[in-house]
Amino acid sequence: MAAIESTQARADHFRSGLLFAIGSALAFGSSGPFAKSLMEAGWSPTAAVTARLAGGALAMAVFATIARPGWLREARGHVQTIVLYGLVPIAGAQLFYYNAVSHLSVAVALLLEYTAPIIVVGWLWATTRTRPTSLTLGGVVLAVAGIMLVLGVFGPGGLAAAHINVVGVGWGLAAAVCAACYFLMSDKAGAEGPDGQTPVHPITLAAGGLIVGALAVAALGMTGVMPLVFTANDAVVAGWATSWIVPVVALALIPTAIAYTLGIVGIARLRPRFASLVGLSEVMFAVLAAWVLLGEAVTVSQGIGGVIVLVGLALARLGDRGELAADTVTWPDAPVVGGLTPAKLD
Repeated sequence: MAAIESTQARADHFRSGLLFAIGSALAFGSSGPFAKSLMEAGWSPTAAVTARLAGGALAMAVFATIARPGWLREARGHVQTIVLYGLVPIAGAQLFYYNAVSHLSVAVALLLEYTAPIIVVGWLWATTRTRPTSLTLGGVVLAVAGIMLVLGVFGPGGLAAAHINVVGVGWGLAAAVCAACYFLMSDKAGAEGPDGQTPVHPITLAAGGLIVGALAVAALGMTGVMPLVFTANDAVVAGWATSWIVPVVALALIPTAIAYTLGIVGIARLRPRFASLVGLSEVMFAVLAAWVLLGEAVTVSQGIGGVIVLVGLALARLGDRGELAADTVTWPDAPVVGGLTPAKLD
């Protein structure tokens, strides 16, 4: 009976983590349309990122103070983790991606950033000396191919029509590295330290990381390293002209405060490699958000690409299940054999 309850608990843990990860990808997917509305109103990319992170930091600080009153004290105890998290996965990913967009089409910049799962798989392969299963590798390839269809890279003219340049590719790959760090660092932050140090709470990590990220990006803008241009012009969202405040508040809450918190919780409950692959679904959500908020239609090839991404994720999940079985560790929803379930090692 205890073994059955333990198996059920692991299954619930996995499923809730999957829901958190998908919710995070959905929230992150809305950032592009809201940011684009600001930039079309005259904002520079650095200004849009600063507003997004500053607003998200304020929202998370208020929420953390209410939901976790001791978060500042906890943040001081994990200051190195929080500073690195704020600088690399938060500030770095945003700045590098927007700089890639300034040199490349949005489709190619997104495609480059979403090579992050390949980096995660490669990093874990190199550091653990454990080769991923063929299903995992196949899932990665299939998911990336699906993203190419979603982004229209296989459209008329292909890459020749995408205006590739070396500088833009460099920025895009840098964004991919930062995105990979997001998955790896979120997983590490949610684990107990080797000396028994308790893991940093997701609310504390998100709030502290957003504050560090906002300060870092604002410093780059105010020192002139990156152009920092704000306007009070109206922005167009979902076909309606509205105050610039609306997309700024939306950016702060949905793809920032909510997305990072859900993502940190989800990654802590999933293996980082699989969580990074689930994160690929953000591209599909971004396409849907662009359709709803900007009126950009979804093509047949994009729909097919979305299905291929889901198939790739399913294969990657099966690959992780096979790898766990080989290590005598059962996947959360694995059946109980003979009334006994092997202990979970990770």
